[in-house]
Amino acid sequence: MLKSQTQMKLSEYSSLYDILIPDDNELRQINELIDFGFVYEELKDKYSFTMGRGAIDPIVMFKYLLLKALYPVSDKGLVKRAFTDMSYKYFLGLNPEDPVIDSTSLTKFRRQRLKDTNILDLLIGKTVKIAIEKRTFK
Repeated sequence: MLKSQTQMKLSEYSSLYDILIPDDNELRQINELIDFGFVYEELKDKYSFTMGRGAIDPIVMFKYLLLKALYPVSDKGLVKRAFTDMSYKYFLGLNPEDPVIDSTSLTKFRRQRLKDTNILDLLIGKTVKIAIEKRTFK
């Protein structure tokens, strides 16, 4: 079941992001430049809005896979780094103290939601297109 998009809940530690992640950080720039709402539109037919338990936000799952594309590593390695790397947590919309997903969730997301291998390429392509368009108009 797909829940509506949730905003990152501010914690007393959120200000660490401003201290530890500089403005020129690649992930900060991507996060601030791109509205990932298009992921919902592209994956809406892959989720039920009424049945099943709540799913991990598709934008978060896509961002994990985008991190994996940017910094090639195993699923376990990605999740392990996301646990300790503040720029990853910021990019994923997590608070510094928030837990990360289990690495098996990435496998399940790919198998169940991205059965069509072109979907991941489409989402990454849209991300790049949006970034280029926004950079052009600045």
